[in-house]
Amino acid sequence: MPTKTEPSISYNREVVASVREKLIASPYILELSAFFKVIGDETRVKIIYALAEQEMCVNDLAMVLGMSQSAISHQLKLLKMENQVKSRRDGKNIYYSLDDHHVVEILEAALTHVKHKRKSKR
Repeated sequence: MPTKTEPSISYNREVVASVREKLIASPYILELSAFFKVIGDETRVKIIYALAEQEMCVNDLAMVLGMSQSAISHQLKLLKMENQVKSRRDGKNIYYSLDDHHVVEILEAALTHVKHKRKSKR
């Protein structure tokens, strides 16, 4: 009886072995998936782009994005839990900034892809 690794169909063993060898390890796959889940939200993308410009407090972000403070705080909490933003306290205010700018580079690459796909549909 065929198993998952040895199907009864014809396949190129060398190709399969070569590709399997180059696959990303499971722990990294899980982390990549979690990363794309957290940045896969319209509001969080806007927050990331805003924070790429400048460190801001919740009130500033709410004004920039035209959203409520509670909505911004909720999204910042999720971004902070996934280590995409960091915070610092200054008196009564908490200021948020990107933990690192790699996320912006990834979003810029994705935006280039989206623009390319949009252009090719015309």
